[in-house]
Amino acid sequence: MLCALIMAGGKGTRFWPLSTVEKPKQFLKLIGEDTMIQMSVKRLQKLIPIERIFIVTGKKYMDLVREQLPNLPNRNIIIEPVGKNTAPCIALSAFHINKIYKDATIAVLPSDHLIKDEKNFLEVLNSANEFVDKNKEAIVTIGMKPDRPETGYGYIKYSHIHSVINGCEIKSVKKFVEKPDIHKAKEYLADGNYLWNGGMFIWKATNILRLTRKYLINTFEVLSEIAATREEDYHRVLEEKYNNVDSISVDFGIIEKAKDIYVIPGDFGWDDVGSWESVERYSEKDEFNNVCVGNVKKFNCNNTIIISNGKPIVISGLQDIFVVQNDDMIFVGKKCGMEKIRELQMKI
Repeated sequence: MLCALIMAGGKGTRFWPLSTVEKPKQFLKLIGEDTMIQMSVKRLQKLIPIERIFIVTGKKYMDLVREQLPNLPNRNIIIEPVGKNTAPCIALSAFHINKIYKDATIAVLPSDHLIKDEKNFLEVLNSANEFVDKNKEAIVTIGMKPDRPETGYGYIKYSHIHSVINGCEIKSVKKFVEKPDIHKAKEYLADGNYLWNGGMFIWKATNILRLTRKYLINTFEVLSEIAATREEDYHRVLEEKYNNVDSISVDFGIIEKAKDIYVIPGDFGWDDVGSWESVERYSEKDEFNNVCVGNVKKFNCNNTIIISNGKPIVISGLQDIFVVQNDDMIFVGKKCGMEKIRELQMKI
């Protein structure tokens, strides 16, 4: 039985000032009329019913999840009392989901990615599910075919084709590599056997727990104690004990140590929307290359990015600039310097 676990605890610091600790990017409308987390859930519901879609998030974002996903059952919101990176939150969620759905396969997915060809993506996800059903100790990740020498993503190097399911090639993973410099990125692109690592994993809940027990003994013992707690004491014990888990990513803690790992190459218009450049790349533009989000009126402008957080913004006779409004202030600058806007955070 396929379940989805959407990780929604990130702080989205690269999108400051629009994305803040109080309301990070997964809860914002960066592209289109839905927030990023709403887009993720709507996409998955074409394959997985809402009853089997789970959200793991920080305690401070619980109300935002409920507000933006009112049809999500309360039991499907898994709370992490304090951020401890991805390995503990995935294992915590595996304990929770395994109680509800025995022998569940879990697709672990980020909450803030753009996927343009949803039909293709869901076909890949379904093929991964079928493979894991037949190979219960396997981990399947989805790698994106690179179309440029990108330095902002990690990469996956694959080797031979292990099998083919529904037309999807499932390949053995040779190694994971960290974000490269531009020279290495060009080498990976030319090599042809590297994929972008999108941080998506499909594996059995029991396998997540088996590998956590094998590679992160302390984390497994702490979470086992929490999971064994009576329902009426669960949240108290979770608050008391969770801080004792190891703070480590699932990549370093488990994935890079495991042996039975496979990758399906995906080509479905993926982006992690991790920069202002990616917002511009995928947002609808007018005939003068302006990107306007929210309550914006413009006159005689070109090549601008204007993002309103509710209050109207009116601009006239400007070009090559950005305007970003959050709950507290308005930022204005040259568009060529937009990627450096976060450096201002410490000066304000």
